[in-house]
Amino acid sequence: MTVALDPGTLPGDIGVPMPTFADLGLPRPLVEALAAAGIDTPFPIQAACIPDVLAGRHVLGRGKTGSGKTLAFGLPLLARLPRAAATPKRPSCLILVPTRELALQVHDVLEPLGRGLGLRTAVVIGQASMAKQVSALRGGVHVLVATPGRLRDLIRQGACDLRDVEITVLDEADQMADMGFLREVTDILDRTPGHAQRLLFSATLDEDVTVLV
Repeated sequence: MTVALDPGTLPGDIGVPMPTFADLGLPRPLVEALAAAGIDTPFPIQAACIPDVLAGRHVLGRGKTGSGKTLAFGLPLLARLPRAAATPKRPSCLILVPTRELALQVHDVLEPLGRGLGLRTAVVIGQASMAKQVSALRGGVHVLVATPGRLRDLIRQGACDLRDVEITVLDEADQMADMGFLREVTDILDRTPGHAQRLLFSATLDEDVTVLV
């Protein structure tokens, strides 16, 4: 099933009780980690999205920067990934983003949460040491946050294999299209299993983004 989302008013704003993160089905360790960070109430896109991602559905999420998208896809994907040891060079989850700045932001949000579950997270971006990124992949990572160009370089070198990816996230898909990454992104998607869960988040779901959809 594919679900299109458009964040609107909070349920509490219209007299409907706001669900908690526990109500949405997240495991206790994640709920406790969020509470420790002072995060108690889901944003609208999180409340709408988390149950569907946990259920394994494909999701199209429409929301602007600052709408809470990172936790909307990040929390349930961390909950869904198996806790087994990561296989060298073969991540279980891939998060594609258009810029190195966004990659670092996503990594910084998800890494401590994943670490609390025994999941390893790594980031691969341009203008950073490729040798360190190759080493991280060789050591095994569960969640890989990447920009398209650097990821394709690592794939060509044999440092990364996407055949075990269970969940793929395209974040800021409209920006990736605007920056001319369509060919790279579709090539990367073709390297992931066809049955894998796919999540796409974008400020718009029309124009060039429809190619990715």
